[in-house]
Amino acid sequence: MLIRYLPEQERPLEKAVRQGIETLSNTELLALILNSGTRNLSSLDLAAELLAQCEDGLIDLGAMGFDELTVIRGIGQSKAGTLLAAVELGKRIASSRQPERTAVTSSDDVAGMFMERLRYEKREHFLTVLLNTRGEVIASDDVSIGELSSTVVHPREVFVRAVRKSAAAVIFVHNHPSGDPEPSREDLETTDRLVGAGKLLGIRVLDHIILGDGTFRSLRSLGHIS
Repeated sequence: MLIRYLPEQERPLEKAVRQGIETLSNTELLALILNSGTRNLSSLDLAAELLAQCEDGLIDLGAMGFDELTVIRGIGQSKAGTLLAAVELGKRIASSRQPERTAVTSSDDVAGMFMERLRYEKREHFLTVLLNTRGEVIASDDVSIGELSSTVVHPREVFVRAVRKSAAAVIFVHNHPSGDPEPSREDLETTDRLVGAGKLLGIRVLDHIILGDGTFRSLRSLGHIS
């Protein structure tokens, strides 16, 4: 039976979208990679036939080359190349190591990360530093660039990537082009609004670092963030 004649909930792509790719069987995953079958075989049939040639399952598939794949009915060089590319990517992912991440232990660590980059900027730059549960930096986002004296920061832009990255906590960083890191009333109001948004999302705001010319202020150290 061709895939288009299957009930929608049984089709591999629709099933993956609805339930998650991890719910697919090996045959369904291979059918997605193969993308199409032949005149007489659906991609699911072709995937099943391919797996039938693998006595030890996916381990055998990982050891196959072009010559072994193309002798299987319905698999030409194009499909063989697609399969081998998928297998090779899997091997590379399995052998890859997570990049080392910087652990943040104090406001000095964060200030040191961004001081030389921002201390000479003529406009305010507002950044969000994303942290995992171990206090390691996952990423940093440039949220906004404002005029000389102010930056408009909306919680939606601040937290969108933190949610996508499953960040446990965030630290805000922005510079004062004047060189004076003392927080303004607007800085304090913005921080309060973002701390409140973070609580609703379950993402803790650890600090807000304001950078001046070679010096900085930590709103946590000043007692504004608890």
